[in-house]
Amino acid sequence: MMRAVRFVAQLGFRIEPDTAEAITDMVDRISIVSAERVRDEITKLLLSERPHEGIEALVDSGLADIVLPEIPALKLEIDEHHRHKDVFEHTLMVLDRAIALETGPDGPVPAPDLTLRLAALLHDIGKPATRRFEPHGKVSFHHHDAVGAKMVRKRLKALRFDHHLISDVSELVNLHLRFHGYVDEPWTDSAVRRYVKDSGHLYERLNRLTRADATTQNKRKALVFSEAMDELEARVKELKEKEDFDAIRPDINGNEIIEILGIKPGPEVGRAYKHMLDYRLDHGPADHDTAVTELKRWAAEEGLIVK
Repeated sequence: MMRAVRFVAQLGFRIEPDTAEAITDMVDRISIVSAERVRDEITKLLLSERPHEGIEALVDSGLADIVLPEIPALKLEIDEHHRHKDVFEHTLMVLDRAIALETGPDGPVPAPDLTLRLAALLHDIGKPATRRFEPHGKVSFHHHDAVGAKMVRKRLKALRFDHHLISDVSELVNLHLRFHGYVDEPWTDSAVRRYVKDSGHLYERLNRLTRADATTQNKRKALVFSEAMDELEARVKELKEKEDFDAIRPDINGNEIIEILGIKPGPEVGRAYKHMLDYRLDHGPADHDTAVTELKRWAAEEGLIVK
């Protein structure tokens, strides 16, 4: 049954009506198939040339209700006022757009990229659980990014995906709304550094997922969004020419924190290290005396005993 759906995506086939009916009748039998085999079929489907059609077939057959129930759940009922767009159709559009943004073999996100495609497919699965009808006919999905990231981790773990991939996909879902604040008000250099630092090795994929998610039909809004992303990427490139973002560390290391504050190794050292990293991201490099002064200021504020 999974193979039939996969062939829709890989070979452009349509499932013959009698076969489609048989799949629907026997769909519950998929539960006896190992998670690893289901995972492999989903992977082949997503890495094919037509994953959009494959996902539609997976949902139409009823298989998705069992192996990937978060996807058919995106078919939220649209009320008569059309107060939000169909999340399932939006998701398929984002998947198509993300695939179009993959690069050649020498680019930063070579096609086909399973991490990006899974993130595009799953980026909004937190919406059904967070949908709220607000006054004046609006609909909100507050925190669907964080909720969705937890759901992604749970589903991909159940399907026995590699833990590194699970971590990457869930983090992309968690961060996929991060850039929207930049569109409203361009960030400071420190905020740009933090965006790059937080996204880490997922930076290029995150930007592609963010671009793919901007499916508005309003041409002006689409242009503003695209130009803002172009501007951010240009700023990142400029800042990277001045410093190595991957090598950014606090101006004081863990051993120095222990020595300066006179504390023992433990959670407090980790908290102090994180604060000094945040300080470094916000203010750029600092000389040693300035860093020590800031560390002691923070420690006093936190009630730590400083020698």
